[in-house]
Amino acid sequence: MQERHYGLVRIGAFLAAVIWLLTMSAGRAETQSARFVGSKVCADCHDQEYENYSKFSKKAHSGESVQVMAKDLTPAELKECFLCHTTGYGRPGGFQSFEKTPEMADAGCEVCHGPGSLHVEERGDPAYIKGDLAIEDCETCHNPDRVASFGFKPMLFGGAH
Repeated sequence: MQERHYGLVRIGAFLAAVIWLLTMSAGRAETQSARFVGSKVCADCHDQEYENYSKFSKKAHSGESVQVMAKDLTPAELKECFLCHTTGYGRPGGFQSFEKTPEMADAGCEVCHGPGSLHVEERGDPAYIKGDLAIEDCETCHNPDRVASFGFKPMLFGGAH
């Protein structure tokens, strides 16, 4: 009798693990399907944050810095700049060029909060956007190598909110 009970427990645990894995895979696929939409779309619901960001954050004008330096950079160096100084470079809906996607030419809201299409489609559901940020979120761009090279430091609330 106890062997049968043990077998049922094992089957139950196996099924629970399969269900958990399927759920996690579905969530990742959904997140991976998100596209960048641009900060002006964020402004529709987050007008005060957008206004503060546009007025006070250096990131709101970071594409201008890249354009000023572009003539002195190799194509590979320029791509490195695009990764941090534009929104969604190389990803669905993200920055392609200053001519094709000028609305993504600065480091906008989605650089920190992630692509916003699903958040917008789901009427602002917070499950589809990164709301609470930590210093680790800044380190994608503000990593030790770049801090040493450019002398900047991450400012978690650097004028954005």
